Amino acid sequence: MSTGNRLFVLLSSLVFLACGKSKQQADLIIHHAKIYTVDSAFSTAEALAIKDGKFLAVGSNDEILANYEADTLQDLQGRPVYPGFYDAHCHFFEYANTLHQVNLVGVSSPEELVERVVAFRKKYPQDDWIIGSGWDQNKWQHKAFPNNEALNKLFPDVPVYLRRIDGHAALANAKALAAAGITIHRKQPVGGLIEHRGSELSGILVDNAMDLVQNQIPTPDEREMTSRLLEAEQACFGVGLTTIADAGLASREIDLLHKLYQDNKLRIREYAMVAMSPTQLEEYLKKGIYTSDQMDVRSFKIVGDGALGSRGACLLAPYSDQASQGFLLLPPAQLDTIVRRVAESDFQLNVHAIGDSTNRTVLNLFTKYLKGKTNRRWRIEHAQVISPSDFNKFKGTGIIPSVQPTHATSDMFWALDRLGRERLKGAYAYKQLLEEAGTVALGSDFPVEDINPLFGFHAAVARVNSENKPEGGFQMENALSREEALRGMTQWAAYACFQESSRGTIEKDKLADLVVLEQDIMKVPDTALRSVKVFETLVNGKTVFPAK
Repeated sequence: MSTGNRLFVLLSSLVFLACGKSKQQADLIIHHAKIYTVDSAFSTAEALAIKDGKFLAVGSNDEILANYEADTLQDLQGRPVYPGFYDAHCHFFEYANTLHQVNLVGVSSPEELVERVVAFRKKYPQDDWIIGSGWDQNKWQHKAFPNNEALNKLFPDVPVYLRRIDGHAALANAKALAAAGITIHRKQPVGGLIEHRGSELSGILVDNAMDLVQNQIPTPDEREMTSRLLEAEQACFGVGLTTIADAGLASREIDLLHKLYQDNKLRIREYAMVAMSPTQLEEYLKKGIYTSDQMDVRSFKIVGDGALGSRGACLLAPYSDQASQGFLLLPPAQLDTIVRRVAESDFQLNVHAIGDSTNRTVLNLFTKYLKGKTNRRWRIEHAQVISPSDFNKFKGTGIIPSVQPTHATSDMFWALDRLGRERLKGAYAYKQLLEEAGTVALGSDFPVEDINPLFGFHAAVARVNSENKPEGGFQMENALSREEALRGMTQWAAYACFQESSRGTIEKDKLADLVVLEQDIMKVPDTALRSVKVFETLVNGKTVFPAK
């Protein structure tokens, strides 16, 4: 064969190989997007391919379109894409139930509270109990707890139970108190308060006293609870949430979640914290850790104290506006025993700690029993008020602050009254916590706060409320950058749940959970953040919002 013929054959072979190169098959290709991968370099991309519920490749438009093909191609026309949002601390079951209760969020007076209850009763006259939540006396002119006089007159034969917005205080009418056997002579429960006003019961119950009434309220049957959870799930998808950390569940609730996932009815990913009780501690220590792509049960949740708004948070010194210091909800010796028991297992421990005294107690116990093990990822839920000398107890310990930025902007106008100016400096100190701990996991505590994670993003970076007040922001030295806030609701939240190998970033082989927004939260002005809408939410590479 001549040299010319050999060259012709060689060139022909190369052309054949180039033309014959097949593209790799994917299920979905997204292109012409602004993709925030939230990887270690915080890199961005233009396109990605998904197959079998996982990210197959992430890169430029040219790279992905040249090397992959799919039946479904989606041109996002420049829209921003982020890893599916986390809520690192919320109450999914409670939120599902509030969708069918009296909504008292934003009531401006005790009178308006009663008006909403009356209107609800007219709409649902068949209910055996009237349940509601969301009132906050700090928004009222006199900022005093309400009493049950009007409810007693209007509903003498129907029990009424109305939780404060933080879930750490409630107002019960006389019928509800009677159902729980609460009289003026009832002994005060440990870690709780039954409020007396002279020789009468006001109906106010704080922290552990609430259980006396709550234990009497009928629970929805499985069919009704399932319906409520599916409704709540769709609300989560509508704001871009794909994974939720449910902060304290009973075994019956965990069992229902297992069933719903097995039956493929529920799609949102669930990190279930077991609510601490003697029986549940023994039950789940015996069962051991359970993990799957859909649901994890590998942590216990302890409620260490109450809330600042109801003065149940345990402080090192008395409140600035009242002579009390709040209280721990468990005796210190019992708390010590529980922490030791969990430390001897492989379970994570997450403790609700609001007051500086509770935070100090919990940090000291964690340090005592972790004994230098920095990958247990035990969490302080809220970490709300920290004494200046205690911040460094997060450093190098692996203890994770799990915080809710909207708490700062909800509380900021009255927190000064509770704490005083000096103590307030160590409250809602998210930047300082991040600098000490290296990570912060961000959540909302919904339904205590709004379900929308972008409200928390806005509060974290701008430190203002929905009305963009106060001007200049609240204690801006503790604002997070936008990159830090986004990591807190994706990558760092996943890490706090031991899920960083499967989600939290957009990278090859991770679960294909993502959210597409109409505007870029890394670019729009602070004042526009709360109005940004979700264009699409995907779980396992499948669209879950908008619902089809």
